[in-house]
Amino acid sequence: MDNNKSNTITTFINSSKFAEEMDQNDPMRRFRSKFHLPIKKNGEPYVYLCGNSLGLQPRSTREAIEQELKDWENYGVEGHFHAKNPWMPYHEFLTNAMANLVGAKPVEVVVMNTLSVNLHLMMVSFYQPTKKRSKILIEFDAFPSDKYAVESQIKFHGFDPKECLIELKAREGEELIRMEDIEKVIEEQGAEIALIMIGNTNYYTGQFFDMKKITELGHAKGCKVGFDCAHGAGNVELNLHDSGADFAVWCSYKYINSGPGSLGGCFVHERHSNDNSLPKFAGWWGHNKDTRFGMRDGFDPILGVESWQLSNPPILSMAAILASLKIFEEAGISNLRKKAIQLTSYLEFLVDKINDDRVKIITPRDPKERGSQLSIQVKSADKSLFDKISEKGVIADWREPDVIRIAPVALYNSYMDVFRFAKILKDELI
Repeated sequence: MDNNKSNTITTFINSSKFAEEMDQNDPMRRFRSKFHLPIKKNGEPYVYLCGNSLGLQPRSTREAIEQELKDWENYGVEGHFHAKNPWMPYHEFLTNAMANLVGAKPVEVVVMNTLSVNLHLMMVSFYQPTKKRSKILIEFDAFPSDKYAVESQIKFHGFDPKECLIELKAREGEELIRMEDIEKVIEEQGAEIALIMIGNTNYYTGQFFDMKKITELGHAKGCKVGFDCAHGAGNVELNLHDSGADFAVWCSYKYINSGPGSLGGCFVHERHSNDNSLPKFAGWWGHNKDTRFGMRDGFDPILGVESWQLSNPPILSMAAILASLKIFEEAGISNLRKKAIQLTSYLEFLVDKINDDRVKIITPRDPKERGSQLSIQVKSADKSLFDKISEKGVIADWREPDVIRIAPVALYNSYMDVFRFAKILKDELI
């Protein structure tokens, strides 16, 4: 197969020997050993391809959390100031690395809360509907929590979601949303749209949207623009600052490998850094650090996105995030993205080689329009197929009615993982 899209190799081969050679020549292969791989009863690792749901645990995570437990044990409340990593400013230890990961300035990024909480906080500030401009634009197949959040915000402001929620749909017989259709909706209804809020990498199809283009289209019509980057952070190069988006939110337990239910991240563009006219819910952790413990002072917001903080953060969760971010700093998101393109393109090649009319990849074929995920539709299949590949040692994700989501993660997945999965899928389709 000619694979000019990878920019590195020209030909893929459907063989275990080729996969092994690719792994041997992979400059990122050393990072696999930094993670715990789930192990089967026979002692062999599972083929883990579910990092889009929950990333694997870095081997350094236990030590990072135990350090905080030790400091809590030894210092009690004084750990806020005397722990190895003092708890009072702990979130600041994550800022630069997280900003690098998502392509933003430190003043634009903070780790806090969880994704849906942060989305609501952002909409408090950036969804200010009026009678003439009250609509929210979102994907039809957005992650359910996002849809619930925007619908509840519309209701909170006294409007009807049936009238104010615009859902982007793919054309009849297609799975992906065309950019020209997004442009058309914004052009025709932009004057009535208060907020465009799209999942930058769609959880179901894996489609990676052009955030800069969408932001430009929205701003030209006076709309605020935000993105849910849950499936983009740690997966693709987001370049949030350059996108011009007003805000973005993401979780850290998928591609950022911070553990189940861990904290999320939040981006607010620096042009809003000192805009005190923006409505926001206030809490003491968003207050001026110099006078935070004055207790009786009126709210004096911190410059930048930190002013959206409400409460002091859970240190144990942040310790896990810090451990993972150190690996990302060492690897470099651009290097990981290069491998991800190669790895996902190899998976695409292998799935195509199955040569079964029932099998269809619904994720974009262009690597620039997808991340480390292929959504594989198996027509006429049911969950029994997924159960069979699971029994063969594959950990992946099933989405009704007939889609298997496969995410080969550049940090810890190998070409052999991808080859093994494709062989198991082919064998179970017979």
